[in-house]
Amino acid sequence: METANVKLYSWGFSNAKTYLVAALFVAGNIVLPQLCHLVPQGGARWLPIYFFTLVAAYKYGWRAGLLTAVASPLVNSALFGMPAAAALPAILFKSVVLALAAGFAAARFKRVSLLLIAAVVLTYQIVGTLGEWAMVGSFYAAVQDFRIGVPGMLLQIFGGWAVIDMLRK
Repeated sequence: METANVKLYSWGFSNAKTYLVAALFVAGNIVLPQLCHLVPQGGARWLPIYFFTLVAAYKYGWRAGLLTAVASPLVNSALFGMPAAAALPAILFKSVVLALAAGFAAARFKRVSLLLIAAVVLTYQIVGTLGEWAMVGSFYAAVQDFRIGVPGMLLQIFGGWAVIDMLRK
């Protein structure tokens, strides 16, 4: 399992770079879902709204990740109606958990590896599924990402690692 030492950042909310990086990753989280929604069940299968949140939080810290996690679903919903307003609480919860888990893993281990990224993805999916189950009251609906979204989780793991590794070079 390849491990790479990367320069990881964790700028505060008073640093303009935090907002610039978050804005760039929010833009990515707008474009990628639009591309995925061109195919049937593209959003549910590829989970694109989470991809750049993972990269932002891991590489640039939990604050940039948190801004990306909150802004991405809200902007997408306002501009395109996807995710639907009814789905926003669960998606926002999962996004915030992802940002915090990725930021914590990066700060704690100070390196990136496929195993660490996989642990982050599984953490946010498990905690997010439990939170969604509590919100919607349906276990079947809450486990949708595990029923349909495995390709998206794999994209997050391998693609997220590749993008973070690319940003290191």
